[in-house]
Amino acid sequence: MAEAELPRQRPGGAAPGGAGRYAPGARVGRAGEAVRAYGPIVGMWVRSTMAYRTSFVLTALGNFTATLLDFVTIVLMFGHVHRLGGFTLPEVAFLYGACSTSFGIADLVMGSMDRLGRRVRDGTLDTLLLRPVPVLAQVAADRFALRRLGRITQGALVLGWALLRVDVHWTAVNVLMVPMMLVSGGVIFSAVYVAGGAFQFWAQDASEVQNSVTYGGNTMLQYPPGIFARDLVRGVTFVVPLAFVNWLPVLHVLGEPDPLGLPGWLDFASPAVAAVCCVLAAAVWRRGLRTYRSTGS
Repeated sequence: MAEAELPRQRPGGAAPGGAGRYAPGARVGRAGEAVRAYGPIVGMWVRSTMAYRTSFVLTALGNFTATLLDFVTIVLMFGHVHRLGGFTLPEVAFLYGACSTSFGIADLVMGSMDRLGRRVRDGTLDTLLLRPVPVLAQVAADRFALRRLGRITQGALVLGWALLRVDVHWTAVNVLMVPMMLVSGGVIFSAVYVAGGAFQFWAQDASEVQNSVTYGGNTMLQYPPGIFARDLVRGVTFVVPLAFVNWLPVLHVLGEPDPLGLPGWLDFASPAVAAVCCVLAAAVWRRGLRTYRSTGS
């Protein structure tokens, strides 16, 4: 079928006629459709990437090395101090590895969201609206960069090294806390990517603002919370809840108190926070997509 003959998708994602536009079942169906559409698009880009295997290997190694330098900086710091914010090197590596792995997963899956502003400015988003595929899936999978596996690999290696070195009593709860933290952290970062992408419907050139929260948040979470001002820690706990990515779970595993003196049950709230972030990000995305009016050209 020619592209001109494809039914135009409404910005809100509803079917023509508006039936079921706000029904929860319809929203769940659209979410499932987005997930199903994401896979084939990603597969197309992966096949394109693997057509040049040497280039892929070199760029993945470059990504691995570039992110490794962040941890090298931390190691160099410990050449002059024994503890940083009350944390030893293996404990900081625990923070670093957990955050880098979670962020790497989100960056791999949703890292293309920062290109949305360019599509809004030049009107090429109209092409995506013409296709009978959810726009979010198309934007997220656009130019899927398999080289970002280098960041995940590097973070996982540091995390593995840290888990072998930290002085922790590994109860069943502490063991389960690690995969829960990685999955929830990846979902939280992904939700931030979607919300940041939606913000570009209004700002149209907000990729740097989005990167300050995603990449900047990743860098901040690699260090102990005790070295930051209390107001900043409150902001990443209650405003943009990045503290639930690794700070609170890691503090629980290490048996360390959090700087804000929060209730202990919040250490286990990462999955619930991730779910709330997804709901809010989806609402912001739908609102932003409905406000899109093209460039008029």
